[in-house]
Amino acid sequence: GSCKLHLFQTFIFHNASFVDISAWATLEDIIFASLQKYTQNILYLHPWVYPALPVAEWENLKNLFRIYMHNFVLSLAGDAELYQTPYPFVLQCATGCDLYPNGSYTKFYHLAYNAHNFLSFDVDNSHWERREESALAAQVERQFNNFTGFSVTLQHLLNVTCVDHMKKFIEYGKASLERLEPPVATVFSRMPKPDQLLLVCRVTGFYPRPISVAWLQDGQEVPPGPALNTSAILPNADLTYQLRSILAVAPHDGHSYACRVRHRSLGTRSLLIPWG
Repeated sequence: GSCKLHLFQTFIFHNASFVDISAWATLEDIIFASLQKYTQNILYLHPWVYPALPVAEWENLKNLFRIYMHNFVLSLAGDAELYQTPYPFVLQCATGCDLYPNGSYTKFYHLAYNAHNFLSFDVDNSHWERREESALAAQVERQFNNFTGFSVTLQHLLNVTCVDHMKKFIEYGKASLERLEPPVATVFSRMPKPDQLLLVCRVTGFYPRPISVAWLQDGQEVPPGPALNTSAILPNADLTYQLRSILAVAPHDGHSYACRVRHRSLGTRSLLIPWG
């Protein structure tokens, strides 16, 4: 199947001399490494992470990150001063590569300023492009395009290193990626007003994320419509997921209702939880 290796960074510029930096890396939805605050050491969050790459490569990555973050903060602080940018401000970076079953891949680097698109790196052409029309964005675009060494290194990291390392992480992290946790489902009701009954199906504790939750009325699936409201899939603290599906019905309408759950961990079985 497809797989994603993504790196996220947040730079909070409190003032000209204090910047809070946090960074973490994900393989699919597994956070497998993060950066230790202040020391900038890499924390390996699963036992399989460190053995996946040679020791020298981890050292190389650590040094690259240190140089990159030092120069990033230095240049952005300089630009902020030049354009009298008000403190505090936040820069967020998302970068990485996505690998597809046919062997093709995509790669990206996006930068946001105060939660708005700010700058992107066109990896194939090794070129920076601003995503907003502001003096600061134009300056950072100009400056980053002049850092040719940085752009060439980043291009190589995203075109070659990212996919190579991802393949190693997939190999070593197989058990984590293939982990199966079955869903636990409960059905209960609420009555916000006398003529409306809300049937709630709460599904939690499942992994991986993809899941199918449906309501059955007299054994037939209820189609999407205004009476049906399913939440987004949300993360739990224990690296599993949850969601709830709510169906609005008339009280004592004479129909039977059940919540049906399908998930990879259940194989061909379904969970069927009747209401009432």
